[in-house]
Amino acid sequence: MTVFPARRAVPPQRALPPAGQSPTGDGQPAILEAVRPTPLEWARRRRAERDARRVEAAGARALTRLDHLGPAWHVVDWPRSDAPAALIDLEGRPRDDKAGFLAIGPSGVFAVTVADHGRARVMIAGDVVQINGKRPTYFAEARRDAKRASKALSAAVGLTVPVTPVLTFVGSGQISVYGLPKDCLVATHRELDRLLVAGGQKITPATAEKLSQVARHPSTWLNAPYRSAANYRWYEDGRTAADKRSARR
Repeated sequence: MTVFPARRAVPPQRALPPAGQSPTGDGQPAILEAVRPTPLEWARRRRAERDARRVEAAGARALTRLDHLGPAWHVVDWPRSDAPAALIDLEGRPRDDKAGFLAIGPSGVFAVTVADHGRARVMIAGDVVQINGKRPTYFAEARRDAKRASKALSAAVGLTVPVTPVLTFVGSGQISVYGLPKDCLVATHRELDRLLVAGGQKITPATAEKLSQVARHPSTWLNAPYRSAANYRWYEDGRTAADKRSARR
């Protein structure tokens, strides 16, 4: 799973020479030396890199639980921002500060958000999550991501594709639940595989495979018309979703 690192700081304007002025003063171009970051910028960069590695490790631990689900399940990395410009940082690499992926299988489509709480205690009361005295909006973000994924997939295939938000916690700290949230599933990373299969079989493995191919197409997330490389047929020739199979006697 790809976890995008944090955006690096923009070099200050004082690092560039004034327009029309030669750095050496003799009219000859000179090679600009790299400006050394300040101690504060260096500390911020190291902290961002450390947080990115921690989030990546948490996402990897959650993904290991999905290996038990078998070939009928598919995991897809997807961009978590509507703006295409926000997907690229100054060095040409994608960036994101949250771990998450789409899990597509016979139980449906799930937008999984991974939260790393380490050794801290987690208290859940409905839509409220409290960790170390802070209340991050994990459930609101998970619902927003699932809604955006459903909108993009539905527009790509021409049918309504429901996406269920899932929030999974990775860490060794205690989790106390005083009330479950609405319209969002929650579990630890050790229970993630059992949570996904608990919904039963809602779609066929062939449909899950088609949806995973649509989710992997870049144009699905760039608000552009989806043009499939293959000829997908969701129903047989001459059939629609309203048609019913004739009962056999």
